[in-house]
Amino acid sequence: MKRIVILSVLLISSTAFAQREEKKDTTRINVGDTEIIVISHNDKAVIDTIDAAPTEAEKEKIKAHWAGLDMGFTALMNPDFGTSFTDHPYWENDPGRSMTWNLNLFEQKFGRTIGFTTGMGFSFTQTAFKDNYLLVYSADTLYAEIDSVNTYSKNKLRATYLTVPLLLDICSVKKGGDGFYLAAGVVGGVRISSRIKRIGELDGKEFRQEEKGVYGLNAFRLDATIRTGYDNWGAFASYNLMPLFETSKTVAVYPLTVGLTLNF
Repeated sequence: MKRIVILSVLLISSTAFAQREEKKDTTRINVGDTEIIVISHNDKAVIDTIDAAPTEAEKEKIKAHWAGLDMGFTALMNPDFGTSFTDHPYWENDPGRSMTWNLNLFEQKFGRTIGFTTGMGFSFTQTAFKDNYLLVYSADTLYAEIDSVNTYSKNKLRATYLTVPLLLDICSVKKGGDGFYLAAGVVGGVRISSRIKRIGELDGKEFRQEEKGVYGLNAFRLDATIRTGYDNWGAFASYNLMPLFETSKTVAVYPLTVGLTLNF
């Protein structure tokens, strides 16, 4: 009986000792999100890797702040940041009816709490004229004149752009994944379509007009933008650094847009 007890004690002790020795001979090396484990046993080394999955808080820190839906109102500005166009009154638009919708579909952030965000989206702009203006566009000039025959309830210049942002994205993460964010940078765009849409009344009957055309719009745009908010809700402002129209045809016009954001 004593021999059995002694052998049991020795067996347990040797197992525990072996386990302690194995722990001493285990080396762990972290490389990015991968953990490399090197185990040395009886002069032999065994190497294995484990992917270190990010925690929920880490996933939130990686979250970019571009993908979502923007809704804003646009005012046309002169080069002096005013809304008055003395010699070109047709560019004094109606901001309350000049709406911009941005559908931002794809995003990628390089970094965690602080990083750079890019992506892709579409911008749908509407410039509403205050009066019954008709745009007159040629190869050399762009202007508008009053339509003295028809009365329009809707008179808008619409344009659609493909957009790509480059933003410095800073965010804070709290328990539960909610946090504040601040992103600033530029958004480049290329125009893919434009048209005039009018709804009016003639002899007591409603009529609609829609005409596709370039209307002197620049093919490209570059906006300075700032975006801020909390979790899925935010606000944004953007200002065109490039004139809306070709300056060889008309005065320089710079849209300023302010609105709200629903982040995806």
